[in-house]
Amino acid sequence: MSDIKNIIFRNQRLRSSEVLRNLTSETKLSKDYLIFPIFIKAGNNIKIEIKSMPDIYQLSIDNALKEISSAIDVGIKSFILFGIPDNKDEIGSSAFANDGIIQLALREIKKHFPDILVITDLCMCEYTSHGHCGVIKNENLDNDATLKLLNKQALSLASNGADMIAPSGMIDGVVESLRYCFDDNGFKNLPILSYSAKYASSFYGPFREAAESEPGFGDRKKYQMNPANKKEAIKEVLQDISEGADIVMIKPALSYLDVINELKNKIHIPIAAYSVSGEYSMIKAASKMGWIDEKSAMNELLLSIKRAGADMIITYFAKDFAKNNK
Repeated sequence: MSDIKNIIFRNQRLRSSEVLRNLTSETKLSKDYLIFPIFIKAGNNIKIEIKSMPDIYQLSIDNALKEISSAIDVGIKSFILFGIPDNKDEIGSSAFANDGIIQLALREIKKHFPDILVITDLCMCEYTSHGHCGVIKNENLDNDATLKLLNKQALSLASNGADMIAPSGMIDGVVESLRYCFDDNGFKNLPILSYSAKYASSFYGPFREAAESEPGFGDRKKYQMNPANKKEAIKEVLQDISEGADIVMIKPALSYLDVINELKNKIHIPIAAYSVSGEYSMIKAASKMGWIDEKSAMNELLLSIKRAGADMIITYFAKDFAKNNK
């Protein structure tokens, strides 16, 4: 028994109280690092709960303003917008129309809340009749033709007040194309948040219900990344940085923490992580069944993403986290 008194390293010493645990915490999570997604639907007085995403809604602009205001009240200052138009066509023309749903929303949001950060998703999938992320020819995505449309969409969003543009379609060369487009049209200081490593994930299902963006045929594996690949993610990120990305993103977050961590040790610009709809819905569903504690699981999820190296997190839990961590 004499060996027991010779234990030198007693790790429990620094876990003995909440104050001490907080003092020695290696990772700090704050609502300042969170970005709240908003789904904006054409129409008026619309508030439709997304069945697979409890407490998340499709909102018309009037109700989106109320949702943003309630998020601001608990300390959320950054938002990303996704549009659900009232009509779709082969090239997603409502994505770059001056009276498009996000263009109208931007003008109203910036008028009412000029000091918040409003990021706009840049993709065609919500706007095309076929549900794919660009121009389709012979059932394949035409990368270069899509770049031209994305430039039009991006300029329209920038002109209507977007604070940051987030290309999400994994279209080759999109960051360079946008950077030249912005620089040539008076938007040299507009930042680009690139979905640099977006995996062809099974965790997007609830989002596709929310954004009404399910592909009409096939899938997106030809332009989104293979979940098996890490080196490819690093290559994609480095390429986007060389093209002028200001922030790079890994999507999804939870299944790709190793990718986030590896990049944290390799690059020197901010890393965003998208905690996607499937991650949110799993916790909500398990909590509803009484299998896990929602608040604890939410905190652990977000903390793990931050610990892996993310500088900011897009999350449907943003408002809930802020309410619970005032």
